[in-house]
Amino acid sequence: MDLSQHQTDIRNAVTRAIEEDIGSGDITAQLIPADQTSHARIISRERAVIAGQAWVNEVFKQVDNSVEVIWRVQDGDLVSPDQVLFELKGSSRSLLSGERCALNFLQSLSGTATLCEHYAKLVEGTGVKLLDTRKTLPGLRIAQKYAVSVGGCYNHRIGLYDAFLIKENHIMAAGGISQAVTQAHAIAPGKPVEVEVETMAQLDEAINAGADIIMLDNFTPADMRVAVQHTHKQTNGQIKLEASGGITTDTLRQYAETGVDYISIGALTKDCKAIDLSMRMVK
Repeated sequence: MDLSQHQTDIRNAVTRAIEEDIGSGDITAQLIPADQTSHARIISRERAVIAGQAWVNEVFKQVDNSVEVIWRVQDGDLVSPDQVLFELKGSSRSLLSGERCALNFLQSLSGTATLCEHYAKLVEGTGVKLLDTRKTLPGLRIAQKYAVSVGGCYNHRIGLYDAFLIKENHIMAAGGISQAVTQAHAIAPGKPVEVEVETMAQLDEAINAGADIIMLDNFTPADMRVAVQHTHKQTNGQIKLEASGGITTDTLRQYAETGVDYISIGALTKDCKAIDLSMRMVK
């Protein structure tokens, strides 16, 4: 993901985080002389794939632009326990006031990236792309989807505006798969149109309707292999296939080896554990 297109989102997310944490002012930081300066190091207490530099930088830019942020790693780097991630130099009050916001972003996004790295390794060599979903933390979708890409997985649509994903309820409301796909192409020509199917009959209907991508929902690995072969024979590989529904780390490799192009997994963003980080003042 190219963050240059999302600077406003980063800035707004950080502003909200600072407002909820610092509010009208850090009263505890006022115990420290206003002119006192400090040097701090932030370390990881566990193995992790780092993601979130832009958000950390923005925190200290907003808290106190004079604070110096010195990175010792880059996004995408795999770090070990007790490794220094970055250092801070500046006003003691500012370092302490910005600490929690900065670490919250870094530990959460690094947790997402680390989990995605684990999933990506499980499908190495299969050619499948693992996709995230819209099951993200409210207000942090761009941040988490960025972390997904850092961890070696890929982004599905960002929201409801950049691609069609026609599911069961849409199909019922629109009058059928063919009607839904036809309307989608008419409403927004050029936007990708994906259709969720649950049976081989629906698969054929989606193929004939002209879907760009077909999501095979809750197919078994055996049935999915048949669906992949059938679709490739019918479309010569022009229609991409995505697997979804009930796929776990135990079954992921089986699905990846069926020949599907994509596998979407909500767990990439909704089941993440934050990485344990710590800030230590340097004497």
